[in-house]
Amino acid sequence: MTTTLHWQQRVGNQRDWVWRGWQTRYTYIRPSANYHNSTPLILLHGFGASIGHWRHNLEVLGEYHTVYALDMLGFGASEKAPANYSIELWVEQVYEFWRAFIRQPAVLIGNSNGSLISLAAAAAHPDMVQGIVMMSLPDPSLEQEAIPAPLRPIVKTIKNIVASPLVLQPVFKFVRQPSVLRRWASLAYANPEAITDELIEILAGPPQDRGSARAFSALFKAAIGVNFSPSVKAVLPKLTIPILLIWGQKDRFVPPILATRFAQYNEKLELLNLENVGHCPHDECPDQVNQAILDWMVRCFGDRPQ
Repeated sequence: MTTTLHWQQRVGNQRDWVWRGWQTRYTYIRPSANYHNSTPLILLHGFGASIGHWRHNLEVLGEYHTVYALDMLGFGASEKAPANYSIELWVEQVYEFWRAFIRQPAVLIGNSNGSLISLAAAAAHPDMVQGIVMMSLPDPSLEQEAIPAPLRPIVKTIKNIVASPLVLQPVFKFVRQPSVLRRWASLAYANPEAITDELIEILAGPPQDRGSARAFSALFKAAIGVNFSPSVKAVLPKLTIPILLIWGQKDRFVPPILATRFAQYNEKLELLNLENVGHCPHDECPDQVNQAILDWMVRCFGDRPQ
């Protein structure tokens, strides 16, 4: 997908919202009058990403739905706060955003960490969530299950040492370099052509912000599961809402074999496997993902022009 417009011009109407004293960034696009009664969508990015990662999705989905996207606290243009980051904290950010701006049942669409936030939000706040679309869903609890119980305190101690600012801040200065981020993206994406200069700009900008090095160690703790994260196996069977799970079959970060396992946990879950696609399907094959989401919305919620 090519365009002459800068990505900042393709992600809607960006605004700042103060949440619990922290500046956070969001954006939105409203559809034409024919779709004013359709279900709103909230897009939730993955770890290290931001609103810009949805630049190929916002306008297309926004033709038929009011679409919102958030920069999770600590990411993108949101404040790099010295917070105790966890899935639960981001769930509350999403919920309070919904209460402030939407106040009607919405569909949450997440990639990677954003999909885990979507799952946890659906369980914690059923009044907010009408359905969820998850892409490349991680489950940190699987790692815990694989570690013998007597060793878990030791593993957690090691993780805390690794996640300390003394260790991570020098690492952070290295990994935020565009050349290093490009190599990281080559693991996340199956198609090298999807790793554009624009993508690297989106990934490399926020780590230069004030407070980003300090926040990185706190974010890293959340990423490696030092803070509690919900178990997919425990949460997924309890949901009674429509669920679409999208998975790239060349995902190197979260094993695609998990998709089939997760599909067995909930009979309302619809699984879409994508060949030759990596960890970020919405960015690597946006046309296919956008259409799949729109078709699923029609099937589940009957969202058509009025």
